[in-house]
Amino acid sequence: MSGPGQGHDMPAIGKISPEIFDEVIFPHLGRKDPTVLVPPRNGVDVGVVDIGGGNVMVMTCDPVFVVPQYGWERSAWFAIHILASDAATSGLAPRYMTIDLNLPMSISKEEFVTLWSSMHKECEKLGIAVVAGHTARYQGTDYPMIGGATMMSVGPKDKYITPAMASPGEDVIVTKGPAIEATALFAVAFPHLVKKAYGDEFASRAEEIFWQMSVVEDAMTAASVGVRDEGVTTMHDATECGLWGGLIEVARASGVGMIIEKERIPVLDEVTKICDLFDMDPYCAISEGTLIITCRKEKTAEVLSRLGAKGITAAAVGETVPGKKDVTLVEEGRERILEHPRVDPFWAAFGRAMAESAD
Repeated sequence: MSGPGQGHDMPAIGKISPEIFDEVIFPHLGRKDPTVLVPPRNGVDVGVVDIGGGNVMVMTCDPVFVVPQYGWERSAWFAIHILASDAATSGLAPRYMTIDLNLPMSISKEEFVTLWSSMHKECEKLGIAVVAGHTARYQGTDYPMIGGATMMSVGPKDKYITPAMASPGEDVIVTKGPAIEATALFAVAFPHLVKKAYGDEFASRAEEIFWQMSVVEDAMTAASVGVRDEGVTTMHDATECGLWGGLIEVARASGVGMIIEKERIPVLDEVTKICDLFDMDPYCAISEGTLIITCRKEKTAEVLSRLGAKGITAAAVGETVPGKKDVTLVEEGRERILEHPRVDPFWAAFGRAMAESAD
């Protein structure tokens, strides 16, 4: 038997594998506490703690991800929505945040003022109070990862959901389609390459996808129909490893199979063209802004209607089934079992584009 960390290799880049999580992290979670209802678990966006009085606190944490080239206001919006999106997948609105900012030495006071005031405005808009933090400049820190933050939601114990709550016989809904984040970040980071390939009008349109990189409104809208037996049973933000990775994570977390019809998945024209340009599989590429939902079949029409009323593109793309925790993809009438991408193609593609831009 191998000891912790000896059985599997660390990834070259990106999130650790489920195997390393199960081998190293999951068995070693500090003191056991009966108030922890949902501990850290691979594929589950949040942890949940019983705080008494029939209420729970939902928590999630992520890096503070800031790219100055996006513009300070745009970077601040994205940093907050990355955090708030995971909290919102619980069905409970994000309410509190703690934040640690380990700022690079290069940031000026003026830049920091713009960044923080923009974060404050977005938190205010979403109803989030900042309750604790740490802020400093340090040598050895650099963009885009300039710290970490925890987002918290509070609500009734019977009103939260996690990606582990799907049952067989439910519909699977996808909002916006794949590669939303990958497309938006390439459009903003490399507009000259996009313009050269597809023209100014297309490049401007692709840059606007940046503002779709959030599932806060998607999740709150879907949950408004009802959760658990009343409607939505799981929600999951398709981030690293994209839509295919997200679907597999929900299936595994809930212990159900899925049958997904590829032709029913909405795909933006901008996504197709930018993924072609930068040689990425859109279905495996990072996609903050794409929400995977499972819900009771009798509530599907209402969920889709409410999302549509908010201007959010969504489609029922398949269903959950009993049996193995596999995702079966139906494409042009043929079936195959999806494999987890494990390594997101975004990172290598971004590195290639950076090298091309430097030439």
